[in-house]
Amino acid sequence: MKNNIGIWIDTHQAVLIKLSNGNQTVKTIESNIDTRVRTPGESKKYGRFGGQYLTYEKNWENKKLAQTNEFLKVLLNEIENCAAVVLFGPSIMKTVFEKEIKNNLNLIGKLTGVFDADSMTENQMVAWVKDFYKNKK
Repeated sequence: MKNNIGIWIDTHQAVLIKLSNGNQTVKTIESNIDTRVRTPGESKKYGRFGGQYLTYEKNWENKKLAQTNEFLKVLLNEIENCAAVVLFGPSIMKTVFEKEIKNNLNLIGKLTGVFDADSMTENQMVAWVKDFYKNKK
């Protein structure tokens, strides 16, 4: 095993399991993505100006998109110097991150797979990644 990484990812966090020469390190990165946005002082879902209603949905979407892009940028920096990457997790975030990896020419060949997985403990994640790379040999 030479610098292989497994990433369990969902909307709230990513857990990076790095395997290199028999050693393992686990690092958790919080996403800071607001999934339930509430603007301070806001009383309704809309504002009323004459006969028009104004919703804040577009602002919320733009903010969430910016937070997601920042989270993915941090993850891309973490996997720059690895030999192989496998993604697994319960949410759609793994496919969003897969697209980001495929858009990066330096990392496209390093992605070995994307898999669905339920919520796991840290030990289960480490065991899953070790089994995955053991079976890849």
